[in-house]
Amino acid sequence: MVKERARILVVGGGYVGMYTALRLQRKLKRELGRGEAEITVVTPDPYMTYQPFLPEAAAGAISPRHVVVPLRRVLDRCRIVIGEATAVDHARRTATVTTLATDEEGGTGQQLAYDHLVLAPGSVSRALPIPGLAEYAIGFKTVEEAIGLRNHVLEQMDIASSTRDPALRDAALTFVFVGGGYAGVEALGELEDMARYATRYYHNLRPEDMKWVLVEASHRILPEVGEDMGRYTVTELRRRNIDVRLETRLDSCADRVAVLSDGSRFPTRTVVWTAGVKPHPVLAATDLPRDERGRLRCTPELAVEGTTRAWAAGDAAAVPDVTAREEGKECAPNAQHALRQARTLGDNIVHSLRGEPLETYSHAYAGSVASLGLHKGVAHVYGRKLKGYPAWFMHRTYHLSRVPTFNRKARVAAEWTLAGLFKREIVSLGSLEHPRAEFELAAGGKPSPNPPHNPKGSS
Repeated sequence: MVKERARILVVGGGYVGMYTALRLQRKLKRELGRGEAEITVVTPDPYMTYQPFLPEAAAGAISPRHVVVPLRRVLDRCRIVIGEATAVDHARRTATVTTLATDEEGGTGQQLAYDHLVLAPGSVSRALPIPGLAEYAIGFKTVEEAIGLRNHVLEQMDIASSTRDPALRDAALTFVFVGGGYAGVEALGELEDMARYATRYYHNLRPEDMKWVLVEASHRILPEVGEDMGRYTVTELRRRNIDVRLETRLDSCADRVAVLSDGSRFPTRTVVWTAGVKPHPVLAATDLPRDERGRLRCTPELAVEGTTRAWAAGDAAAVPDVTAREEGKECAPNAQHALRQARTLGDNIVHSLRGEPLETYSHAYAGSVASLGLHKGVAHVYGRKLKGYPAWFMHRTYHLSRVPTFNRKARVAAEWTLAGLFKREIVSLGSLEHPRAEFELAAGGKPSPNPPHNPKGSS
């Protein structure tokens, strides 16, 4: 039994937000039924994106609908508010939230009161003031970006196939990826694999005509899988004629020309930015303590330091790693920790409501797996190093076991099975991004060169 009626506000519908709310609605099932507890989830999207599947969605191996989990279906005992938390005043236990109706109503947002706060807004792309980056680059954090990138790559192949201008053809077939972490390496590996396969259907394109460039500022890529597997990945990518530039930075991509710090220049129509993330901006609009990187300072119990009834986990939180040998080390901001932290976080909120002792979050890092395209991968799990097909198979097996709901597991497994029996789909549906263009033209108007701003796209 809870001691008093509890209003729990969860900010964010990603890994931590969804799994914490799911844990709470299971643990507080009777209290929710009696009206003694209330869970509200504020999220900009009505779904949770399983980000490890984004590269395969971009390559067409998985349908975009199966990379996301509908929150209203999974969190059927929670109140889902589609909107953004723009400020949090924890001293007054209120959060300012803007919804899809805020602009239409002419307001500045509504105030949501709470008793317990879970801040799990995740992270956003960490962009640098590089000339041309904001105008020409695309990120790789959302399902919209993944599908948009797939459409873009296939569109560039269409442009190269149909032009007689050699400069335009070379620029269309040059793809620059910035960032050698999971997102950059897996996205490049999957898309290069897809594009190489697609060339068999173009009469005047060959795999050798395409230039794929990976730019990484440090001396290694995929640090999560270890130095040996990182070196193997570089060798494997270069064997596929992918140009890997280590200890190199992107200095400019203005005028559709990628200029690197080593002096190289690549006329290109594709720059993919995956060079790191930063905490969500809402954290700066709170009265909660943050570290030098802008993340919330947390205790091993996942409570925000120096506060009561404020909790955090995932990318937005600096959580002490109690299993580490080095003092002061923090948990890595990855999905493996986020999923497990969410369980402990949900349990600790219930313990707090019932006056019970809190649990300490403790999880030794199990290892990492990464896909480099169809039947290719690297893995470093429990001290064992795998590469090639075994690593790729482990990558799929692990993530299939982790994707939420049996419904999604079955659909993804079915798609993989069908993909093994039939040929790849190489269709571009770029018109999804501007669905009104054809009707505007048919109605006698002129398609707007600058459609209404929609950061999430329409695909």
